[in-house]
Amino acid sequence: QVQLVESGGGLVQAGGSLRLSCAVSGRTFTAYRLGWFRQAPGKEREFVASITWSVDYTNYADSVKGRFTISRDNAKNMMYLHMNTLKPEDTAVYYCACQIGGSGGYDYWGQGTQVTVSS
Repeated sequence: QVQLVESGGGLVQAGGSLRLSCAVSGRTFTAYRLGWFRQAPGKEREFVASITWSVDYTNYADSVKGRFTISRDNAKNMMYLHMNTLKPEDTAVYYCACQIGGSGGYDYWGQGTQVTVSS
C-alpha cells in the first residue's frame, strides 16, 4: 500500500501563492503517477495536475496552466503543488493521489487539505 499525507493549505488573498506538500510513504516503488485533485463545495472532484514518479512527465488542467506547477522529490518521497496567482475559484479541498498502473484511476488518496482564496 501507499500512504499519502497532504499539508500546506490555508487562507490566502487573491493573487497570492501557496505551496502544497504531499508526503508519500509505503510501497512507493510501485507508484507510477502522482496527482493533485480538488473538490469545491457542491462540485465534483476535479483533476488539477499529475506527474510521473520516475520521469518528469507532467499534465495540467487548463484552469491552472501557467499558474500551478507540480513537482516531486523522490529522495524525500515528496510531491508539491506550487500555486501562484490564486483566484477565489481555486478554493477547494486539495487531495493528492497515487496511481499504481499506467492507466485507469488512482488507487490511493490522501485526506485532503483546505485551500481558501479570499477576494
